[in-house]
Amino acid sequence: MRGRVAASVAVMLGVALGGFGLTGCTASGGSSGGDSSALPPVIVDLGDVDGTTVEVPEGGSVDLTGDDETYTDWTADIADPAVVEFVPGRDDGSAQFNPGLTAKSVGTTEVTLDNSESGDSVTFTVDVVPKSDGY
Repeated sequence: MRGRVAASVAVMLGVALGGFGLTGCTASGGSSGGDSSALPPVIVDLGDVDGTTVEVPEGGSVDLTGDDETYTDWTADIADPAVVEFVPGRDDGSAQFNPGLTAKSVGTTEVTLDNSESGDSVTFTVDVVPKSDGY
C-alpha cells in the first residue's frame, strides 16, 4: 500500500511537470517556462469528495485515493475539459497508480467520476487557481 501511494505521488508529480502524460500534450500560450519547482499533488479521498470543492493550483494535480481494489475502473465526465484533464488509474505490473486530475488552466468545472465495477459515482467541483495564490 505504501509503495502504491509513493508511486502515485511520483506519477502525479511527473504529470504536473509535463514529463509524463497518458494523453497527448497540447501547447498553450500561457505555459510557463523555466519554473523548476514541482507542486505537490492535492490528495483527495474518493469517499469524501462528493459534493465538495477541490482547489488546485494551475499546473498542479489531484491524486484520487481511497479505492484500493477498483481504482482502474474510474472514468470522468468533465464539464470544461480546458480546466482539468482526467488521468486514469492503472497497474503496470510493478506499481499501481491512482486515478487523478491535472489542472490545465485557471477556472472552475464540475467533475463526475463513475466506477463501472463498483457502481460508485461522485460529483464535485474543481477550482483551478493561479499558481501564485499561495502555492
